[in-house]
Amino acid sequence: MTDMPANTRAGAGMAPALAYLTQMLAVADAEIVKLRHDPMDLVSRAVQPILWLLLFGQVMAHVRGLGAAGPSYLDFLAPGVLAQSVLFVAIFYGLSAIWERDLGVLHRYLVSPAPRSALVLGKALASSARGLAQSLVIYVCAALLGVGLAFDAVRIAGVVALVVLASALFSTFSLIIACLVKTRERFMGVGQFLTMPIFFASNAIYPTTIMPPWLQAIARVNPLSYEVDGLRTLMLADGRSQFGLPLDYAVLLVIAAGLAAVATRLYPRLTE
Repeated sequence: MTDMPANTRAGAGMAPALAYLTQMLAVADAEIVKLRHDPMDLVSRAVQPILWLLLFGQVMAHVRGLGAAGPSYLDFLAPGVLAQSVLFVAIFYGLSAIWERDLGVLHRYLVSPAPRSALVLGKALASSARGLAQSLVIYVCAALLGVGLAFDAVRIAGVVALVVLASALFSTFSLIIACLVKTRERFMGVGQFLTMPIFFASNAIYPTTIMPPWLQAIARVNPLSYEVDGLRTLMLADGRSQFGLPLDYAVLLVIAAGLAAVATRLYPRLTE
């Protein structure tokens, strides 16, 4: 028997990968369609970061010790507000999985031939679409307020990658919470309980240098700190990294991959 031609073997190897990608994108597209049918959701979510920049940023710029974090406190704050928006959108993404279970959609997902990991990654990808929409709003608002943004194509691509990674990380974390608590009421309570500590125990709105030592230690293991650090490095024209840009990406990627693996394992439990 003759050996299979090399191009045939390569095509056979590509087929499962292409099918996996197609299934993942189908799940993401179903989530994005919901967003297109409810654009007011994006509008309402854009209000909070705008208020942070307009009100909080203007007031806190006059607080001694904060203005020294960079050329201006507003420059320092803008990447933190973007990271906050990504967090707030993604951390409640698991709520949609509970709604899908109650409507019977989740059962149809689970009986489909799509691997569980494709379902989880598809949802994570859809979450990043919301995060990128928030990014556009914050970029426009920050530019109007005179923030020293960098509009280099490479840097913007880096910001997009960071937002996608962070959205995937926090949305899969949210999905894990949904799989464990299983009810909307418990999920909302746990989500609200976790969001504020993650946000305030990071470098989003104040530099780690003014934190007490115990809070600095928490900030260093908080993935949001690495997202903020990467965003400050890439968004600002004179951005400087505290941890190092490669480390920022590596930490987010490793944690996101670990959470995706856990979410994949727990996902079927949501129907129990």
